[in-house]
Amino acid sequence: MSDNWVVGNLQYALSVWNEKLNEIWTLITQTPENFKGGSIWNIVVNINGAIQAIGLALLVLFFLFGIVKTCSSFAEVKKPEQVLKLFIRFILTKTAVTYGLELMLAVFKITQGIMQTIMESVGIGGLTQSTLPSEMIVAIESCNFFESIPLWAVTLIRRTISNGFIICNDILCLWKIF
Repeated sequence: MSDNWVVGNLQYALSVWNEKLNEIWTLITQTPENFKGGSIWNIVVNINGAIQAIGLALLVLFFLFGIVKTCSSFAEVKKPEQVLKLFIRFILTKTAVTYGLELMLAVFKITQGIMQTIMESVGIGGLTQSTLPSEMIVAIESCNFFESIPLWAVTLIRRTISNGFIICNDILCLWKIF
């Protein structure tokens, strides 16, 4: 561990990068049931049950309305393709209303699988930690006064921005600082 403040600053920036990357990775690979301990998911399941009941009631109502509208005369009822078309539409809609939550979970699992495959193929599939190479530490420590001025400038800018975020914690206050 170096006692050079520029090296320490770069190592701090890399540790923040690693923390944020780990948080993103956790969010991408976490299931909805496990997000925030599952409390939000329980609310979603309860809301889904209520909406599902309302949806099934409306399905029956509109199905009957569709039958009355389509088959206003007795000659229309004799056509089996009309009746078959109405029942297929009813079955598809009932399936969508009944299994909507399961369909949404399947989409989440597929998306998570795609994201995990992409992240692993890029090379950041696991929780890899970024570190400052020892050659860079040696190069920074061997800089003389005039060579280290750009390093100081970058470090001071980073500290100003970081302190601005810590003090203000929103973008409007940060603009007031600058």
